[in-house]
Amino acid sequence: MPKHKLICCIVDHTKGSRVLKIARKHNVKSGTIFIGKGTVKNRILELLDLNDSRKEIVILGAESSLADNAVKQISKELAFHKPGHGIAFTLPLEQVFGTRTFAHHNEETTTEGSHMYHAIITIVEKGIAADVISAANEAGARGGTIIHARGSGVHETQVLFAMPIEPEKEIVLIIAETSLTEPITNAIREAVGIDEPGKGIILVSGIEEVFGLFK
Repeated sequence: MPKHKLICCIVDHTKGSRVLKIARKHNVKSGTIFIGKGTVKNRILELLDLNDSRKEIVILGAESSLADNAVKQISKELAFHKPGHGIAFTLPLEQVFGTRTFAHHNEETTTEGSHMYHAIITIVEKGIAADVISAANEAGARGGTIIHARGSGVHETQVLFAMPIEPEKEIVLIIAETSLTEPITNAIREAVGIDEPGKGIILVSGIEEVFGLFK
């Protein structure tokens, strides 16, 4: 079982703050809210219900046991069992680069064979996302999605893995075949200096199935 997980919730506009409040009640305190903008056209955005710009994406990081409980409570309180109320899923974290918060989790474990695809999530300063996409494409990626952070309230501090996620941050989501994960992450690390303090974070998570991704 992975030591840490990401919780991803996709809800209607203005509902993201409520997701954070529910999560915090259940001891998951690291999270932020984003809106999405695609850089390539494919059905994976429709699968995640991101084709509507009025959606909000909430990402939270926590130890596995806390994440599992929090996502159940969020789903229950926001009635995700009803159509159109939102969706939520968790992702196991396999690799983390650029943060010392989970230093024990920065071991580059080999997971090839356990998953066909990885989600590579890179968080950088505003204006750097294009460099991330360019480096990833040169290493074999077929595009990505740039996500811009949005604060959920003036008096709330948005933090993901001890790194403040403010409106001037950009998040790049890339779905890649497992065999390409290492070349892509290495290319991004070199291109933007991700291993230097304050330069950003890369999170790598396994994906069971992917729809709408074409070679």
